[in-house]
Amino acid sequence: MPNIGPMEIAIVLVIVLLIFGPKRLPGLGKQLGTGMREFKDSITGKDKEDEQRHEAEAALGRPEGEHAPLRNDSSVHEHTPR
Repeated sequence: MPNIGPMEIAIVLVIVLLIFGPKRLPGLGKQLGTGMREFKDSITGKDKEDEQRHEAEAALGRPEGEHAPLRNDSSVHEHTPR
C-alpha cells in the first residue's frame, strides 16, 4: 500500500477546493465533523441526553459520577416546616 504524503494531501485539497469552492468548504468541514462525532457516539453507545446531563451536572458543580437524588427516592427525606 503506497504511503500518502503531504504532496498527495495537497493535491486532494486543491481538487476539493476547485469542485466545491471556498464558500462551501467551512460548511462541508462542519458536516464532516458532525457526522464523525455522531458515528463515534453511536459506536460507544452515547446519546445526546447523556452529554446534556453531563454538561448540566458540570455547570452545577457536581463531581463526575455524582448524580442528583431522584424525587421519589425513599432515602431522601424532605424537611417540611412545622
